Amino acid sequence: MPILEKDDVVLDYLETGQGTTVILIHITVSGNRQWKTLMEDLGKDFRVLAPNLRGYGKTSSWSGERTLNLSDQVQLIEPLIESSEQKVYLIGHSYGGSVALKAAMCFPEKTEGLLLLEPNPFYLLRQNQRMEGYREALELRDQIRKHGSKNNWTPAAEFFANYWIGPDALENMSEKRKHIFIEGLKPNLYEWGMLEEQSTLEDIRNLSQRTMLIYDPKTVRSILEITELLKEACPDWNFEKVPGAGHNAPLTHPEWINPKIRDFLNHSSNGGE
Repeated sequence: MPILEKDDVVLDYLETGQGTTVILIHITVSGNRQWKTLMEDLGKDFRVLAPNLRGYGKTSSWSGERTLNLSDQVQLIEPLIESSEQKVYLIGHSYGGSVALKAAMCFPEKTEGLLLLEPNPFYLLRQNQRMEGYREALELRDQIRKHGSKNNWTPAAEFFANYWIGPDALENMSEKRKHIFIEGLKPNLYEWGMLEEQSTLEDIRNLSQRTMLIYDPKTVRSILEITELLKEACPDWNFEKVPGAGHNAPLTHPEWINPKIRDFLNHSSNGGE
């Protein structure tokens, strides 16, 4: 696994293939290992990079001296964006989708296309008075902080898994999987600086890159309300429903999601033909 180090911050990432650069940004808990199957496919035609965000894999953990925000995560992956002489494609899932969206705003001249898999920019809910969905996000944050700050991660993981996966999700996992899930959740303690993000729907509307957003029409309220806001603000985006996929579709149904990602990249790289 390649390692980059800058200003005492370590970034580890996966890399495969050659050609146009595609950067895959993972969801909370999973780390870049979630993209293994997709990388095997895309690596035949693209240069694919999959970073581990702060606290995942061998990437440096967050110090906790202040809240980790989206700009910090973008700064982390900036060397990967700049490693390409050409424009790159950004693909992000959930929290990774929020990071990808922020990266596209920070580096519009370097971003060819943007594919978002149920992105979770909860700050848009606060800014646009979608308070039912926003309260769900606040409750998630509060549960993580309440238990995580005491290093009591099992109840935090139960609440988190129940929200995103479904009732008794953690309880139904094998002991090995449960341990991996709980350990993977720990970086989330610092990820809630996203709620303080100042980027607006107007900033997002001004993005010119070809963009697709994939979602389950029966996903959780917070994601549905974010998707509704983005539909209203960005009518030129391509919004694609995947019924029954769930929030974790890239992990649980890669056979549904990966071909859509491939089609998006092929369509874009062929000039939309």
